[in-house]
Amino acid sequence: MSDTPRDVGRTDSRDSHDSSPPNGPEKKKSRRPANTAFRQQRLKAWQPILTPKTVLPLFFVIGIIFAPIGGLLLYANSTVQEIKIDYTKCIADAKDSFGDMPPNTIEMAFKNGSLNDVQPQWKKETGVNITLPTGASVSTDICTLRFSIPDDMKPPVLFYYHLTNFYQNHRRYVDSFDADQLNGAAPDASGLGSSKCTPLKTRDNKPIFPCGLIANSMFNDTYTSPKLMNPPGSNSPRDYAMNNSTNIAWASDKDLYAKSGYNYSDAVPPPNWHDRYPNGYTADSPPPDLKNWEAFQVWMRTAALPDFSKLYQRNDDDTMEKGTYEIAIHDYFKVTEFGGTKSVLITTRSVMGGRNSFLGIAYIVVGGVCIILGAVFTATHLIKPRKLGDHTYLSWNNAPTAKSTGGPATAVASGRDVRHGEA
Repeated sequence: MSDTPRDVGRTDSRDSHDSSPPNGPEKKKSRRPANTAFRQQRLKAWQPILTPKTVLPLFFVIGIIFAPIGGLLLYANSTVQEIKIDYTKCIADAKDSFGDMPPNTIEMAFKNGSLNDVQPQWKKETGVNITLPTGASVSTDICTLRFSIPDDMKPPVLFYYHLTNFYQNHRRYVDSFDADQLNGAAPDASGLGSSKCTPLKTRDNKPIFPCGLIANSMFNDTYTSPKLMNPPGSNSPRDYAMNNSTNIAWASDKDLYAKSGYNYSDAVPPPNWHDRYPNGYTADSPPPDLKNWEAFQVWMRTAALPDFSKLYQRNDDDTMEKGTYEIAIHDYFKVTEFGGTKSVLITTRSVMGGRNSFLGIAYIVVGGVCIILGAVFTATHLIKPRKLGDHTYLSWNNAPTAKSTGGPATAVASGRDVRHGEA
């Protein structure tokens, strides 16, 4: 059927519209990066050329710098004076009167004096009734250590307790606390459901405060300040007063804690705190103020290794004079259950911190190795020098050669030669 004039007109109009020229040339999209130094990888770069003249002096310079630094670090380490006494078996092995301690329980480092000058002794008292700061009365064992220091210890004098074989870095242990609860929040038993304090979240349908394994296992042996038994010019013993309530935790740790928001009737103490709170939290013994309890903050900063020391008390002002001292220890914390040991550590410090010779030895070893390598490479360069840029030293560029016996060559120079032979 032929088109009507009206249909033809519409068709012509449509064709005319489609064939009309566009407003302008159509822009083609390009994925090519902009022509900049950064986009086109034309940034300036330093590409050193390693030659014997540049590398050999570098070995000697590193050795000359590192070796003296290591010597200075070892010297600073040697100025640290310390004594460590292991009292793990005091209650089991000590007598009711002072007796000599086994030699393997003592470690010491002093400028003057030897192990024989320490003369360590111990004694025990069992079933002693004492009153805790919370007002609770408990029966405990007391271990008394007597030892001598052969030289003055300049302040600050730091008193640590040292534990071995205690894995604070265990995955479940290190996560077992509730940060909000430590920072003053007071969630109820159901509110602790999402915390990581399992299995010590609740008890008797009340939240445990502070919850978790770390708080429950807090080290609870207590120490008196060392008492100088033979002070110069006096016949009466004198305490070497040490502070165990402030300046023993990191300042940054204090920001993680706040006074508890719990009323004494809203929460219960951890199971291992029973002796401290035999009746739970009461009006006379309310939940502890974690913001000002630095010993707790020290314990909650978990150690990375199974053998560690934690600061218990310190003296930043007075010299600990040489002489004979006594320390009384209330023995609560049982370490034989996990095969560990516990010790007291009294030490000073240097500009590099506590006593540890590893860093100094490492610097000396690195410096010595660099000097030795520099000497070996220098001798090699002088005796049998290599021509710089000689491509014959590149194994993939060596042409195959026949053996001296005249047999066929078995080596190939490169994949390129193999493909050429196959062709």
